[in-house]
Amino acid sequence: MTGALRLAAALLAALAASEEAVSQTYPVRPIRFLVGSPPGSGNDLVSRLLAQKLAERFGQPVIVEQKPGGAGLLANDALAKSPPDGHALVLLSGAHPATAALNRALPYDPVRDFGMVGTVVAYPLVISVAPNSEIRSFPDLIARAKGAPGKLTYSMTPGTLVHLLGEWINIEAGTAILGVPYKGSANALVDVLAGRVDATIETGTASFGHIRSGKLRALALSSPARHPALPELPTISETLPGVEMSSWLGLAVPAATSRTIIDRLNREIRAFLESPEVRQRLADLSGVPAPSSPEEMRALIEREIARWKRVVELKNIERQN
Repeated sequence: MTGALRLAAALLAALAASEEAVSQTYPVRPIRFLVGSPPGSGNDLVSRLLAQKLAERFGQPVIVEQKPGGAGLLANDALAKSPPDGHALVLLSGAHPATAALNRALPYDPVRDFGMVGTVVAYPLVISVAPNSEIRSFPDLIARAKGAPGKLTYSMTPGTLVHLLGEWINIEAGTAILGVPYKGSANALVDVLAGRVDATIETGTASFGHIRSGKLRALALSSPARHPALPELPTISETLPGVEMSSWLGLAVPAATSRTIIDRLNREIRAFLESPEVRQRLADLSGVPAPSSPEEMRALIEREIARWKRVVELKNIERQN
């Protein structure tokens, strides 16, 4: 063996020993778990459940730190600027790539500044109408929209996944369903039930309870497959092939965090999702367990950023500076 080869072998052995030491000692102090949504939200509930399980497994406190604002921007920025030692985590959501597509400049790079750990759970978005609506199905909604361009409406919050999904449907269906802006789902629901707005697009978390109680009548959901809780409800892609997406939650750490730590956290996510209690809690929120590898999570985010940028550009949606 040449001197260069011996040196390379020694360096690899030292690196392996260092990684093993990290694996055995991590974590060495409490972990900050940054969440970009307000207390009581679905994201918050999942983060607290995950934090509790991680604390039990790690033997260290995992402290949920709420940083609502900017569709997760504040929490994401704080994470991106944290030391890459695995003691700061963030719960990214499907809003992460949407925010990247809707903003001209962010204080962080939405891909390069994050060490993706893996996705945790996926949620469908649901298109619904009032129980007494004359719109009987999603194909009926599309047919009516084509027959009366610019007449049908749906409730949405500007610059959100709901908004982008509505415009994606318009692009692929060749329709002009108008988005009516609301700051929250409560007022939108009142107007849909009163017939002032034709339809609403909301997360399954916000919609499923109203659907089960009969307050809303669901037409379709956005996920690639039908949801186990509502197997009779068709997907959008059954009418518009290729139009399929889910909101999701996934764990990330700062870029340059050791792969050993990332792999450990990925294993903990998978163990978390094996718990019957956890799976039931997620089902109560309309969530479906969706574990992934770090590489799959990164590819998902890159793919969704490209998709939403296309929607923003084709529909001339105003971007933030």
